Amino acid sequence: MTRNLSRLLNPRSIAVIGGGTWCESIMHAAQRIGYAGQIVPVHPSGKVIAGQLALRRINDWSGTFDAAFIGINRHATIEIVESLHALGAGGAVCFASGFTEAMAEDASGTDLQNQLVRAAGNMPILGPNCYGFINALDQVAIWPDQHGMVPVRRGVAILTQSSNIAINLTMQQRALPIAYMVTCGNMAQTSQAEIAMALLDDDRVSAIGLHVEGFGDLRQWEALARKADRRGIPLVALKSGISEQAQQAAVSHTASLAGSDAGAQAFLDRLGIARLHGLPEFLETLKLLHCTGRLQSARIASISCSGGEASLIADLAQTRGVEFPALSEPQMLHLRQALGPMVALANPLDYHTYIWRDTDTMTRAWAGMTGDGIAMTFSIVDYPTTNAADWACATQAALGVRHTIGAPFAVVSTLPELMPRDIAQELMDGGVVPLAGLNEALAAVQAAAFDHIPDDNPVLLPGTAPPDMLLSEADAKSALATHGLIVPANRQAVGADAAGRMAGQLNGPLVLKGLGMAHKSEHGAVRLGLNADQIVTAAHDIGTDEFLIEEMVPGGVAEILIGVVRDPAHGFVLTMGAGGVLTELMQDSVSLLIPSTRGQVEAALSRLKCAPLLAGYRGKPATHMGAILDAVAAVQAYVLANAHSVSEVEINPLICTPDGAIAVDALIRKAQI
Repeated sequence: MTRNLSRLLNPRSIAVIGGGTWCESIMHAAQRIGYAGQIVPVHPSGKVIAGQLALRRINDWSGTFDAAFIGINRHATIEIVESLHALGAGGAVCFASGFTEAMAEDASGTDLQNQLVRAAGNMPILGPNCYGFINALDQVAIWPDQHGMVPVRRGVAILTQSSNIAINLTMQQRALPIAYMVTCGNMAQTSQAEIAMALLDDDRVSAIGLHVEGFGDLRQWEALARKADRRGIPLVALKSGISEQAQQAAVSHTASLAGSDAGAQAFLDRLGIARLHGLPEFLETLKLLHCTGRLQSARIASISCSGGEASLIADLAQTRGVEFPALSEPQMLHLRQALGPMVALANPLDYHTYIWRDTDTMTRAWAGMTGDGIAMTFSIVDYPTTNAADWACATQAALGVRHTIGAPFAVVSTLPELMPRDIAQELMDGGVVPLAGLNEALAAVQAAAFDHIPDDNPVLLPGTAPPDMLLSEADAKSALATHGLIVPANRQAVGADAAGRMAGQLNGPLVLKGLGMAHKSEHGAVRLGLNADQIVTAAHDIGTDEFLIEEMVPGGVAEILIGVVRDPAHGFVLTMGAGGVLTELMQDSVSLLIPSTRGQVEAALSRLKCAPLLAGYRGKPATHMGAILDAVAAVQAYVLANAHSVSEVEINPLICTPDGAIAVDALIRKAQI
C-alpha cells in the first residue's frame, strides 16, 4: 500500500497534542525554519500554551489538520491516532516510546504497535518513538527540540531511524544544504523506503542519504532503488546494526565467513546503493552528489603545494579504489607552460609555492589537472583558523577553473576543520565542491562513482521454519546432484566390513569418511589415499557406524568453498571463498544474494585473493571456470527449489581442475517440512 505523504510533509496546519513544553519546543523549531502555517495546541485542561488557548479535544477543531505531533503516553496515543484518522488528518508524528523497541522489557509493546497501525488506517504516521521531520524547502518543522537547519531552495534529504543522530546532523557546519531531515522511529506503518520514495517526487531533492538500522520489507527497497534510478537521484546509505543471521547456531564454515554484515552489504550492492561507514564521509558524499551528481569513474587528479599532501592522498587512495591516471601529453604541456621547469610533473602533483598569490597562474595550473578521463580534480587547500585572507587566491583560482573549464572541481582540506563554512559556501555557490577532510573526500569519490544500476531480479525471500534436520553428506550430495552438481563416484556402507566390500566397486585411490558429524576432518573421520584393502582397518579406527567411500579427485588446481546461509533480514547469502584447509586461515570470501547471474558470480570470484590460482598462476594450468560456475548454479538451483525449508548449504571444498569442478564434501541444514 502506498500512502500519500504530501500533506504530512508540507502541512498548513499542525496540531500539537501534549504538554506545554512540547508545544513551545515545536513552535520554536518551526519559527527557526520560518513556518508560516498554523500551530494549534491540544490539552485536556484547555489552558493557555505558548500564548495560545489550547483545544480540550482534537474533535473541537472546526476543520481538519494536515499534520499532528502526538506527545502523550503510548496508550493515549492510539486513541488520538484513531480520532485524527476519523477527522481526515494528513498524518501524524508519534513521539511516544514503549512499542516494539521495548519488547525486551515489556511484551505488550508488539500488541500496542499493532493497535496503533490499525487505528491509523491509511493515514500515514511516522514512528512511534520518533522525533518528526524538518522540511527546509517549504519551511516546515514538526520537531520537539533544537535544530540547525535553515531554509534552502534545493538540497539533499536525510532519513534516519535515530532521532539523536538526526539532531546532530542538522548541526553540521559543512555548507551541505539539507532539504529534508526525517526521522523514522519504529516504522510501525510508514517505512524508511516508503518515505524515500515520496521524496523522490520532489524535484528539489538532489540526493538522498539513508541511515539504516534494518531494511524490513525488501521488496519496498527494491522498488525504491528502481524509482531512484529512473529519476536519476543518487541514494547512499550508512548501514549499522547486526542482522539476526549472526545469532543462528550455524554448523557451516560459511556462516562465520559471511559474518553478520555480509547480507546487508550484498543487498546494498544489489540495489546499487553506495555504502558509507561514518557520518563525516556520509555528509561529504551527499555534498559531492548535490554539487556534481554521480561521477563517471573514480579516476581523479590532485594538485597541492606540498609533497607531503601529494604523498598522503596517494597513500589514502590505495584503500579506496580511487585511481590517479598518468598525465597526458596535452596536460604536461599545459602544466609546463604554467609552472616552468622546476616542478616535477606527476599526478598527484606538488606544484610547490612558486605561483602562490598569482591567481591567474594558479588558475591555469589547476586547470591543467582537468581533462578527458578525469572524473574529478582535487586542489588541496587548508584555510588557517587564524587569518585566511592570504588564501583568497586559492578560492578564486578554484572558481576560475570551474568557470572557464566547466570540469568537476573540488577544493579539499586535509583536516575537516580547515574548511571554513563561509568559504565552503562561496565555493559551492560557484560550482566548486568544498570537501572537508582528505579521507572523507576520497570516500565521497568512491561512493559517487559506485555502479548505481539496481538489479532487476528480486532477491529470493527465505522461509521461516526452524531448521531441525542436518542431512548426511551422502544425502546432501545426492540432493545437490539432482540439480546438476558434480560429485565423486561413491558408495555408502553400514559397518567396517561392508565398507570394505563397497570399496571393491570403486577405483582407487579412495577416501573414507565417517558419517554423522558436521566437521569430520576435525574429528579425524576422513582418511585419504586408501586402497580397497586398507578400508576395513581405517573404518575400525574411525569408529562410526556409517561410512561414505569415494573415489579421490586427481589434478586439483585450487579448492574453493561455495555456501549459502539463510539470512532473515536480507534473503539467502551466497558466499564463495578459498576452501579446504585454507577457509579459516585466509578468510578470503565474497558474498552475493540469491539469485545471482553467471556474470555476477564470475565477477565476484575474480575479486577473491585466490583468483590468480583459478586463472592459472606461475605456469600452472587454469581451472575450468565454466565448471565452477555450473557448480554455483547447481547450489542456487537447489536453494531456489527449497527456499521454504533450507537454512544452510555448503560445499567445502569444491576441487577445481583444468577439466571440471567436483564437490568432495557437502552439507545441508533445513527444516523438516
